Amino acid sequence: MFETRDQLRYLRTQIPGFACLPGCHDCCGPVTASSEELSRLPRKTVAEHDAALAQYNCVHLGENGCTVYGERPLICRLFGTTERLPCPHGRQADTMIDPRIEQLIQRFFVEVRQVLV
Repeated sequence: MFETRDQLRYLRTQIPGFACLPGCHDCCGPVTASSEELSRLPRKTVAEHDAALAQYNCVHLGENGCTVYGERPLICRLFGTTERLPCPHGRQADTMIDPRIEQLIQRFFVEVRQVLV
């Protein structure tokens, strides 16, 4: 059986990438992530979390976009790669995520405790 970090590493490699619309952050709202994903992100204060949540933003959204882009949670990586989470501007990966991989990710979300970022 894979450990959480191994599952995460594998799933991340299976999500296709694409170029977002420059300057857009429309999919950058509060999200949930696993404890393993959170351990890779910088800790934020309660005040920073509260301020981001009040604006319905992700606490890691900075002036120039995502400040943790390389370590962003799975849910963030899914936007624009599956019909279930479309880009609001119609951008998407050339090849959408394999439905079997999407199913594995959904199972990961259910099996691994998710907390608000």
